[in-house]
Amino acid sequence: MERKRSVTLKHLLINDKKCIGIQFYTDKVIQALLKEIPGIKWSNEFNMAYLPNSKSHLDKIFQIFRGVVWVNCNFFYEKNLSQNHNEPVNVEWFRKRELKQNYRSCPEEYLVKLEIKKYANNTVKSYVSLFEVFINFFNEKKLSTINDEDIRLYLQKLVQENRSNSYINQSINSIKFYYEIVLGMPNRFYSIDRPRKEKKLPQVISKSEVMKILDNTNNLKHRCIVGLLYSAGLRRNELINLKLSDIDSNRMLIRIESGKGNKDRYSLLSNQILDDLRIYYKKWRPKKYIIEGQYGGQYSGQSIAVIVTRAAKKAGIRIRVTPHMLRHSFATHLLEAGVDLRQIQVLLGHSSSKTTEIYTHVATSTFSSIKNPLDL
Repeated sequence: MERKRSVTLKHLLINDKKCIGIQFYTDKVIQALLKEIPGIKWSNEFNMAYLPNSKSHLDKIFQIFRGVVWVNCNFFYEKNLSQNHNEPVNVEWFRKRELKQNYRSCPEEYLVKLEIKKYANNTVKSYVSLFEVFINFFNEKKLSTINDEDIRLYLQKLVQENRSNSYINQSINSIKFYYEIVLGMPNRFYSIDRPRKEKKLPQVISKSEVMKILDNTNNLKHRCIVGLLYSAGLRRNELINLKLSDIDSNRMLIRIESGKGNKDRYSLLSNQILDDLRIYYKKWRPKKYIIEGQYGGQYSGQSIAVIVTRAAKKAGIRIRVTPHMLRHSFATHLLEAGVDLRQIQVLLGHSSSKTTEIYTHVATSTFSSIKNPLDL
C-alpha cells in the first residue's frame, strides 16, 4: 500500500526573519513540486525547506500541493488559548514594582498578551517570574536570537539544580508563550524535550485525622475553611472564589464556577458544614465571598495553607498537611465508602477518568480483600 504523501508546515526564525518551514519525508514528487516554488531554500540547522513567511508564499504552497500532497497545518496555525475566567487579570503589579539594577524585566508585549488572553492570575505570576529567570540567564543576548540549543542549555542547568519536573515544564511553557504566542510563531520549539511526567501517589489522611484537624481550628471561620476544603473536595483557589450565591442548601450542593480548566461543576454540601456556615454568616456577615478577609474582599490563599498546616500540627498529625491533601482525602474516602469512580470524577471536576483512577492506588478498599502472603 502506497504511503500518503504529506508535508508539515512549521514556523522558523532564520536570521531574525519569520519563515515558513516545510518538513517532509524524502520523496521525489514532493522535492520536484518544491522546486516550482520561487525563493525556496534548504536549512541544514532545521533539516527542512523554507521560504519567507508571507501570504503569497503560503497561498503558493497550497496551490502547488493541492490534490497531490496533504499539507498538515496543526503546528502552524495558532490554537485559541483565550480563557474566560471570572476573576479580573491583574498584571499591574509587575509593571509598578521596583527592579534591581541591570535586571531584565518581562517585555511589555508579554504582559499585554497575558491580559488579552485572560490567563488566570496564578498562571500570569508563574509565567512572568519564570520567563524573567530565563531572560536574565541570557542577559547579553537578544531574545530573537535565542535558539533551541540555548534553551536546552538552560533546561540542563535547571536539571543540574535539581529543579522539579513541574518547575521545568512551567519554565518551558513560559518560554514557548513568548516565542509562539507573543511573537506569533506557534510551535517554534517543537524539538525541545520535556521531562518525563512523575507518577507520584497522592498523600491522604484518615477521616479521624480530618475530624481532629476540624476540632483544632482556632475559630469558626477556620473550621469552615477546613470543612469546605474536605467535604466538597475543593481546590484552594476554588474556595477563595466561592460566593454566597454558590451555596444551594435546598439541593445540598455547592456550585464551583470556573474551576481548573475553566469548567463549572457541582460538589456536595455537608449538613454539618451548612450548620457551621449559618452560624458563621450571622457572626461575620460576608458580603460577596463565603470566606472574606478581615476588611472584606477575597481571602488569601497563603493564609488558607497556614490555617490547615497549623491546625494539623496542633492535632498531633506528624506529616505536613496541605489544603490539596484534604481534597485527595475526600476522593479517597468516597472511594473507600463504595462511591462509583465516575461520580467521584464529576465531583472533583476531572476531565479524564485516568486522573481519578490514581485514588484506587491509595484506597484501603483496594487492598482489604487481599490476604498478606505471610498470613496465608
